[in-house]
Amino acid sequence: MSERDHQIDNFLEQAGWQRARRQALKGDASSRRYIRLNRDGDAAMLMDAPPPREKVAPFHDIGRLLSGLGFSTPAFLAVDLERGFLLLEDFGDRTFTNELADGQDETGLYRLAIDTLIALHKRWDGQAAPGSEIAIPSYSDEILLEEVGRFSEWYLPEIVGPEQAKALDAEFRALWQAVLPGARAVPDSLVLRDYHVDNLMVLAEREDIAACGLLDFQDAVTGPLTYDLMSLVCDVRRDVTPAVAQDALARYLAAFPELPEEAFTKSFAVMSAQRNVKILGNFTRLLIRDGKPTYLKYIPRTWRLIEEALEHPALQELRAWFDETIPAERRIVPGDSDAQGNGGHE
Repeated sequence: MSERDHQIDNFLEQAGWQRARRQALKGDASSRRYIRLNRDGDAAMLMDAPPPREKVAPFHDIGRLLSGLGFSTPAFLAVDLERGFLLLEDFGDRTFTNELADGQDETGLYRLAIDTLIALHKRWDGQAAPGSEIAIPSYSDEILLEEVGRFSEWYLPEIVGPEQAKALDAEFRALWQAVLPGARAVPDSLVLRDYHVDNLMVLAEREDIAACGLLDFQDAVTGPLTYDLMSLVCDVRRDVTPAVAQDALARYLAAFPELPEEAFTKSFAVMSAQRNVKILGNFTRLLIRDGKPTYLKYIPRTWRLIEEALEHPALQELRAWFDETIPAERRIVPGDSDAQGNGGHE
């Protein structure tokens, strides 16, 4: 038994769950893991986030903040921030993804997700709960540029070679520096950063927006309010029906009549391009550095989302750079020889 396993046993013993049946769940792109516990019919979820690479304090702090604002986040049953353990309320298995796979109404689910975002952006006043020591970082230009830099560090060398990628990096970042002000044409709000159907739960016993369970918020920042909305409807994991996406955007804008649609559309496009370019870098890094090829299947859709975002007039210079540097036929899946012949598109 490893030292980490001993720590888990001790944590669960102190929490009164040492005799619970354990079921490890499928992992994600992080080094966190989740273990479902069952104790005489009661269920709980153990988050095991080994430090120093993983930290549970942000999940704990943002979870308390969101709960205080009236949103459904897992309750904390036991906490060990130092060793990286959280014992959480188990929301079950009914992610929006699973609901959609079972044929549930796409429009209804996305409206619930949109209504939850609307409520968040109306309730969030830029302040943490009274007495809280939480400091939520800004989604600064420095962070946004670091994120798109993952594209030139990891994906671009796979296409043009390491030396050429290095030579292109400064020009690439300069183009992004020029367009990022467009992202800030709208007000800031609390940005959860991974707001999509894999991280949203249907809690059927709850009403209104409380029926939308939130799972992934530990990386929350303050930034353009378009970001989470964009990550929901411009989802690299699935094709959102165009009518559903249009309904979602219209529903959100109707809730904020003071928000200029032109500024909103520009910010949305910049954030979509930025997020999806970052994702190309992230997925390639997962392959090369971490030996995780699972996410490569999403790269063709990611490219399509980038191409759609680059259609906005505010991004024409960036679009020209992509067309010249990585024309359509070179927008491939790294390591996929079949993709070489079709431009990496599905």
